[in-house]
Amino acid sequence: MSQTCRASPRLSSTLVMRNLVVGGRRTSVRLEPVMWEALQEIARRRNLSVHRLATEIDEARTASSLTAAIRVYIVDYYRAAAAGMPPSGPQPPPAWARSLRV
Repeated sequence: MSQTCRASPRLSSTLVMRNLVVGGRRTSVRLEPVMWEALQEIARRRNLSVHRLATEIDEARTASSLTAAIRVYIVDYYRAAAAGMPPSGPQPPPAWARSLRV
Protein backbone atom coordinates (compact mmCIF):
# COMPACT_ATOMS: atom_id res chain seq x y z
CA MET A 1 0.00 0.00 0.00
CA SER A 2 1.48 3.31 -1.08
CA GLN A 3 1.37 6.34 1.17
CA THR A 4 1.26 9.86 -0.15
CA CYS A 5 4.00 12.04 1.26
CA ARG A 6 2.56 15.40 2.25
CA ALA A 7 4.46 18.35 3.63
CA SER A 8 3.28 19.43 7.03
CA PRO A 9 1.81 22.94 7.20
CA ARG A 10 4.83 24.02 9.28
CA LEU A 11 7.21 23.04 6.45
CA SER A 12 5.21 24.71 3.72
CA SER A 13 7.35 26.64 1.25
CA THR A 14 4.68 29.22 0.53
CA LEU A 15 6.16 32.67 0.97
CA VAL A 16 4.40 35.17 3.20
CA MET A 17 4.81 38.87 2.48
CA ARG A 18 4.84 41.28 5.41
CA ASN A 19 5.56 44.97 5.71
CA LEU A 20 8.42 46.08 7.92
CA VAL A 21 9.70 49.50 8.83
CA VAL A 22 13.45 49.30 8.24
CA GLY A 23 15.57 52.34 8.91
CA GLY A 24 12.47 54.50 9.08
CA ARG A 25 11.09 53.40 5.71
CA ARG A 26 8.40 50.85 4.94
CA THR A 27 9.41 47.83 2.88
CA SER A 28 7.94 44.43 2.04
CA VAL A 29 9.76 41.20 2.82
CA ARG A 30 8.75 37.73 1.61
CA LEU A 31 9.80 34.81 3.79
CA GLU A 32 8.62 31.29 4.52
CA PRO A 33 6.33 31.03 7.58
CA VAL A 34 9.03 29.16 9.53
CA MET A 35 11.48 32.00 8.82
CA TRP A 36 8.97 34.57 10.12
CA GLU A 37 8.56 32.46 13.26
CA ALA A 38 12.34 32.27 13.73
CA LEU A 39 12.77 36.02 13.19
CA GLN A 40 10.05 36.76 15.75
CA GLU A 41 11.60 34.35 18.24
CA ILE A 42 15.06 35.90 17.86
CA ALA A 43 13.60 39.39 18.26
CA ARG A 44 11.81 38.27 21.44
CA ARG A 45 15.01 36.70 22.81
CA ARG A 46 16.92 39.91 22.09
CA ASN A 47 14.11 42.05 23.50
CA LEU A 48 13.67 43.90 20.19
CA SER A 49 10.81 44.48 17.80
CA VAL A 50 11.01 42.61 14.51
CA HIS A 51 11.30 46.02 12.84
CA ARG A 52 14.34 46.95 14.95
CA LEU A 53 16.01 43.58 14.36
CA ALA A 54 15.42 43.89 10.60
CA THR A 55 16.93 47.39 10.73
CA GLU A 56 20.06 46.03 12.45
CA ILE A 57 20.33 43.24 9.87
CA ASP A 58 19.89 45.80 7.07
CA GLU A 59 22.58 48.08 8.53
CA ALA A 60 25.04 45.19 8.83
CA ARG A 61 24.54 43.67 5.37
CA THR A 62 26.96 44.40 2.57
CA ALA A 63 25.62 43.32 -0.79
CA SER A 64 22.74 40.85 -0.62
CA SER A 65 19.06 41.67 -0.55
CA LEU A 66 17.40 42.29 2.80
CA THR A 67 15.45 39.04 2.46
CA ALA A 68 18.65 37.05 1.88
CA ALA A 69 20.41 38.87 4.71
CA ILE A 70 17.55 37.98 7.09
CA ARG A 71 17.74 34.30 6.11
CA VAL A 72 21.53 34.24 6.59
CA TYR A 73 21.19 36.00 9.96
CA ILE A 74 18.64 33.41 11.15
CA VAL A 75 20.88 30.50 10.09
CA ASP A 76 23.95 32.10 11.71
CA TYR A 77 22.02 32.80 14.91
CA TYR A 78 20.85 29.20 15.31
CA ARG A 79 24.20 27.72 14.23
CA ALA A 80 25.92 29.75 16.96
CA ALA A 81 23.28 28.66 19.48
CA ALA A 82 23.74 25.00 18.49
CA ALA A 83 27.49 25.33 18.97
CA GLY A 84 26.96 26.91 22.39
CA MET A 85 28.45 30.22 21.25
CA PRO A 86 26.91 33.66 21.53
CA PRO A 87 25.17 34.55 18.26
CA SER A 88 27.20 36.62 15.83
CA GLY A 89 25.86 39.43 13.71
CA PRO A 90 24.08 42.53 14.86
CA GLN A 91 24.10 42.79 18.64
CA PRO A 92 22.37 45.24 20.93
CA PRO A 93 24.43 48.37 21.60
CA PRO A 94 25.97 48.88 25.03
CA ALA A 95 23.70 50.44 27.66
CA TRP A 96 25.43 53.83 27.42
CA ALA A 97 24.85 53.99 23.65
CA ARG A 98 21.13 53.14 23.99
CA SER A 99 20.60 56.26 26.06
CA LEU A 100 22.03 58.38 23.21
CA ARG A 101 19.58 57.08 20.60
CA VAL A 102 16.87 59.39 19.45
